[in-house]
Amino acid sequence: MGLLTGGKPTGSPRSPKPDRRPVLIIGHNGQVAQALDARGFGAVPHVALGRDVADLTDVNALAHAFSLHQPRLVVNAAAYTAVDKAESERDLAFAVNRDGPAHLARLCATAGIPLIHLSTDYVFDGNRCGAYVEDDPTTPINVYGASKAEGEAAIRATLPAHVILRTSWVYSSTGSNFVKTMLRLAETRDRLTVVDDQCGSPTFAADIADAIAAIVEQILGGRAEYGTFHLTGSGATSWAGFAREIFSRAARHGVRSAEVVPIPTRDYPTPAKRPANSLLDCRRIKRHYGIALPTWQVSLEHCLDEILCKSIEEQAS
Repeated sequence: MGLLTGGKPTGSPRSPKPDRRPVLIIGHNGQVAQALDARGFGAVPHVALGRDVADLTDVNALAHAFSLHQPRLVVNAAAYTAVDKAESERDLAFAVNRDGPAHLARLCATAGIPLIHLSTDYVFDGNRCGAYVEDDPTTPINVYGASKAEGEAAIRATLPAHVILRTSWVYSSTGSNFVKTMLRLAETRDRLTVVDDQCGSPTFAADIADAIAAIVEQILGGRAEYGTFHLTGSGATSWAGFAREIFSRAARHGVRSAEVVPIPTRDYPTPAKRPANSLLDCRRIKRHYGIALPTWQVSLEHCLDEILCKSIEEQAS
């Protein structure tokens, strides 16, 4: 401490101690969580936890993770995402997608920190003409969508300091997703039948990670806008249109492709119904956070580059 002269300390004032509490990512093995873990948050440290230590169905494990890491913000990128299997595993789907977010919201409320939570286009029934806006009523038509809608509601009821991000048709170079499935099937098949009457916006996990990082930066910088937001790749297509674009771009890289035969949903029955229209209006997140994702075609090219690079590395090792 400096000497006191005239009641005022002399010498240089001490700088405030930087906040080294981490951003806590729940769901280490998911596509978005892996992209977030790889990307990071600049100078802000982060910790990514998997189900083995932060199971959404185990409130004690979650409480221990909070106590151990003392996070300053939480990103929930974990979910039960097996849409068809959820029809026969309703209790598990709700335990993960409704009760898990409720546990996190209560823990965040107690700690006085914000929560960013990923949700889905499947909270809607798909009957709207045009893109859904955030305030449209949720009317899910399958168990997965219903569990996610109730998870959103549980967060809103418990924690005002939340950002719920609804996204759609997520893909990446990791995990299981439509892009990797199409490429795998094309290795042994010349023709693939793909549904052509469901419309949506493919969304690259790395783009979601970039958006979350930008939101975290603004929240921690004191410029938070809380609530529900839609976040998808720009543009729209059908599953068949998505498949055609995958094969068109893959072929330019010398990767085997297949002919896409469009079919209606009725010719591809599944245990869970899917919304015919999954389009989400993303103007709110652009207005409040300045975020607009690239077109899905541009991001698809980046994803294919990553997949091919990984394939080459695996063959060389």
